[in-house]
Amino acid sequence: MSEFLPASLLPRIAGDLGVTVGAAGQSVTVTALAAALSALFISVVLPHADRRRVMIGLTLLAIISNLAVALAPNLLVLLSSRVLLGVALGGFWAMATAVAAQLVHADHIGRALTVVNAGVSVATVAAVPLGAWLGELWGWRGVFILGAVVAALALIVQAATLPHVTPTVGSGIRALGATLRSRAVLIGLFAVLLAFGGHFSGFTYIRPAAESVSNIDASGLALLLLVFGVANFLGTAVSGPLADRALRAAVFVFPTVLGIGMLVMLATGGSTVALFVAAALWGFGFGGLPTAVLTWGARTQPTRLEQIGGVIVTVCNIAIAAGAIVGGILVDDVAATAPLLIGGISAIAGAVVLVSLRQQR
Repeated sequence: MSEFLPASLLPRIAGDLGVTVGAAGQSVTVTALAAALSALFISVVLPHADRRRVMIGLTLLAIISNLAVALAPNLLVLLSSRVLLGVALGGFWAMATAVAAQLVHADHIGRALTVVNAGVSVATVAAVPLGAWLGELWGWRGVFILGAVVAALALIVQAATLPHVTPTVGSGIRALGATLRSRAVLIGLFAVLLAFGGHFSGFTYIRPAAESVSNIDASGLALLLLVFGVANFLGTAVSGPLADRALRAAVFVFPTVLGIGMLVMLATGGSTVALFVAAALWGFGFGGLPTAVLTWGARTQPTRLEQIGGVIVTVCNIAIAAGAIVGGILVDDVAATAPLLIGGISAIAGAVVLVSLRQQR
C-alpha cells in the first residue's frame, strides 16, 4: 500500500510542502533507489538469518517509515522517510521468490508467486483509490497514518503465521557475482528495466495525465484507479498458471498489454469510456508482469533464487526511479501526457526483448 500511495496524492503533497509535482514525485524515486540497494545486498548482509525474522523486521521498518512521512515538515524529511520504506520493500521482494519456492513444488513457483503478488494487486485496488478519496477527506498525512496502521496489522499476521525459513544454499557475494555473469540474465534485466520503467514513467503521474485528456474529477479519478486495480488483480490471478505452462507467452503478453493500455489512454480523445478501457488494459498488463519476470528469473537461475530475485527487484526499482525522474521531467517541461507515449513504447520494447530470449521454457 505504502509504495502506491503517492500516485494519488502528489498534487496535495506538493501543495502542502511548497514544491512542484515533479519534485514531490521523487518520493517514488528515493524509495526505488533504496529498494534497489536493499534487494541487491540483503542476502549478502544477512546470509544466515532466519527469513521469517527478516520479513517481520522489514515490515516494522515500513511502519516507522509511514509514520515519519505523515509527520514530515518538509520535502527533505519526507524523502528520507521514504528511504526507509525502500529498504523494507527491496528486502521483502528480494526474498519473496526464494521463500515461496521453499514452500511449494518446483513446478508451482509461478502459482506461488501469484499468491504473493496478489498482495500487491489488492494493495493497488485498495491503496490508490482510497488514497485519492481519503486524501480529500483527511489530507495526505492522514492517509499515510492509515498506511502505518495497515502495516501493523500485517506485522501481527506475519508473526502469527509465517514459518521459519532457512536461507538458500550459496548466499553471499560470490553467488551474486555468478548470477550477474550470465548473458541471458543481463539481457533479461535490460528488458525488465524497459517494461517497469515505462510503466512507472506514466503511473507515477497518472493523475495529471488523466486530467489532461479528460474532465475527470477526484471521484472519477478514484473510480479510474479502482478499475486499474481490479484489472491488475485479474492480471495477477492468471499470470501464475500462464507462467508455469507457457512462460514465453507470459513475458510477452503482460508488458505488451501494459504498453498498449498507456498508448490507448493517450489517444482517448476525451472519451471517458476509452479512458477506462485504457486503464483496464494497463492494469491487467502490469498485474501479470511481476509474476512473469520473477518466474523467468527462477527458471533461468534455479540454484540462485535469492540472488536472481534480488537483482530483478533491484532492476525493477532502478526502473521505478528512472521512470519517476523521466516522467517528472516530461510532466514539468513537455506535457502531462508525454510519459504515456514514452512509457508505452518502452514497455512494448521490453516485451520484445524478453520473448527473444531462448532460455525460457
